[in-house]
Amino acid sequence: MKRLLLLSACLLLSFSTLAQSKIIYEEFASNKLDETRKLKIQLPRDYDVNTDKVYPIIIVLDANYLFEPVAGNVDYFSYWEDMPESIVVGIMQGNSRYDDGEYDDTNFMPADKGADFFEFIGLELLPYIDNTYRTAQFTIAVGHDFTANFINYYLFKDPPLFNGYINLSPDLAPMMAERIPERIPNIETRTFYYLATGTDDVKDLMDLTIELDSYLKPLKSDNFDYHFDNFEGATHYSLVARAIPSALEKIFSVYRPISKQEFSEKLLKMDTPISDYLTDKYKIIEDLFGLTNPIRINDFIATATAAEKKEQWESLRTIASLAQRQYPDTVLGDYYMARAYEEMGEPKKGSSLDIAKMNTTLNPITALPEDQSGPQLQSDGGPVPY
Repeated sequence: MKRLLLLSACLLLSFSTLAQSKIIYEEFASNKLDETRKLKIQLPRDYDVNTDKVYPIIIVLDANYLFEPVAGNVDYFSYWEDMPESIVVGIMQGNSRYDDGEYDDTNFMPADKGADFFEFIGLELLPYIDNTYRTAQFTIAVGHDFTANFINYYLFKDPPLFNGYINLSPDLAPMMAERIPERIPNIETRTFYYLATGTDDVKDLMDLTIELDSYLKPLKSDNFDYHFDNFEGATHYSLVARAIPSALEKIFSVYRPISKQEFSEKLLKMDTPISDYLTDKYKIIEDLFGLTNPIRINDFIATATAAEKKEQWESLRTIASLAQRQYPDTVLGDYYMARAYEEMGEPKKGSSLDIAKMNTTLNPITALPEDQSGPQLQSDGGPVPY
């Protein structure tokens, strides 16, 4: 009996670890810093299985305490497809964070050890991650107070080193609040910028952050995607737990499955072809994040249902054609194609579709293979609302 229980426990443990993200501890010998730095790296759950898949990179400074909140949220959000699975790279700093972020007293740009750390990330660490792991061309930097100020220096590279910047209660260097708004209009690549403070944050830092927000908010640029949070009752440290999920949700909003709100407020109010909305969504995902993802079943159902409600039958036929190509072994595309032909007055074309498949069900969802049924659940765990 004991052996049976032990065997069962081992099997359960082995099955559970299959679904877990993988944490790697590395020591990186840096020529720029002339020392070895400890890294903590989280690989996505399916990294070893999907060998053709690439992943965005999230660089986390102050990884001694900031890595786990970032890595945990990334794993959670990506599990529900609210963001792409990503590689999280934490740089352990501890007491070296102040030397790492050192800046000159006259021009307030990285100097001495700070200049070395600046080059370490850009010239050594990121190339190493790109060469060692399967990475997409989308990177985010995360920092808190002193290190949040530091990640802003990469905005002044041309082009900026990172695509996204998550600034948690930044301890801004002199002139930084004026320099960033001056720099933003000259950046030609799409840049995501998130800024957060709390009403119980350190007062000087809160005032600096609110001042920076007042400069950034009026900026008008198609390439600048800006978000700001001032969390009620949040302290300098508690705001981190609220800001990280908020930042990820905002930066990756376009990546998410089509939501109830998106369905009601966008799809049902469109006068242009709804099929264009579907293809444009995935073209944006490819352009922004370097990911060529298959269209989710959830999004096929959402756009097809909206096309039916709006009586956009040509659009429905386009959506059905895409579904037939992407999920040829299911009834999904045939079902919507038959609906389109029926409403367009061509029922004979609809009847020529695979009758055997069509007879399995009147609902295309129930004919999907088990491993493709996940996307029909929304991020809140409920069924699709269409």
